[in-house]
Amino acid sequence: MAQRLLVNSSPHYRSGETTRTVMTDVVIALFPALVGSIIFFGFRALALTLICVGACLAFETLYCKIAKKKNTIYDCSAIVTGMLLAFNMPVAVPYWIPVVGALFAIVVVKMLFGGLGKNIVNPALAARAFLFSWPTLMTTFTKPFVSPALPVFSNPVYTNGAQLSEYMDSISAATPLKVLKSGMLSDTSIIDMFVGNTGGCLGETSAALLLLGGAYLLFRRVITWHIPVAYIGTVAAVTFIFPLTGGTFDVDFMLQSIFSGGLFLAAFFMATDYTTSPVTPKGRIIFGIGCGLLTVFLRYYSGYSEGASYAILLMNMLVLPIDKMTKPKRYGIGGGYHVETNK
Repeated sequence: MAQRLLVNSSPHYRSGETTRTVMTDVVIALFPALVGSIIFFGFRALALTLICVGACLAFETLYCKIAKKKNTIYDCSAIVTGMLLAFNMPVAVPYWIPVVGALFAIVVVKMLFGGLGKNIVNPALAARAFLFSWPTLMTTFTKPFVSPALPVFSNPVYTNGAQLSEYMDSISAATPLKVLKSGMLSDTSIIDMFVGNTGGCLGETSAALLLLGGAYLLFRRVITWHIPVAYIGTVAAVTFIFPLTGGTFDVDFMLQSIFSGGLFLAAFFMATDYTTSPVTPKGRIIFGIGCGLLTVFLRYYSGYSEGASYAILLMNMLVLPIDKMTKPKRYGIGGGYHVETNK
């Protein structure tokens, strides 16, 4: 018997690209920032990343087993979620923090909504927001190159479940964003911020290494330029015109604003998430501008010095109306020629 050929509506496009190949590219793009975090913060950074990735894989496997579904860890999306979650944590957090974050990201945000492609917000960012239930742990940052004071195979000692012990007394430091929020310029040089020689979360300090990873994603066509350029460009424009230092047109404040904090990590690796970002080029630009405006607003007026994570989560909620507003007209609908015939 001859086999039946089922043909769907056009357009037709054959590609060898799969979810696994895309996620593998993202892992490769994140690798330079991972190496940088180990250089700046020591092997505890690697330990935290491995715990995050391992916990994400374990919770997804466990959920699939309990729900009697096919195990989906082989698409590598859980690895990407684990790496991004780790990159959004300070190096000194106790090891139970990444486990709790992985549980929330994978089970609550991803799997309970139906799995990859059905979550409405970015799992790693939602988990980071949830982990701010322990604000002291999530906002205590260490100076670079002082990691020997932090144990790799055990947790720093905490008292009363929150306050850091003597480990942190001599190595903690305010991030440049915290200084900028006070209306002053940070003593950290632009070069140090660009390279990553400054306090912050594991994977967000080095704009140079994140740019390298972002360039790889652009080269591989995993992402497009629309969201990163619109996002970073909006933050640059607003902080240049309306700096907290007073006056207008402050180049130094603008440069410190874009090279400090998690802006480059957010713009290249989290705002561009396929599931939670618009599909049209015009929609992506609108999405990036919205993320930029909200990031600056939250940095200026919220109680937290970094606003990138919450800005993206808020814009995730607007993806559907943005897509509806910017979808192109179908060929032959709403235009074209009108031909009259004589009867």
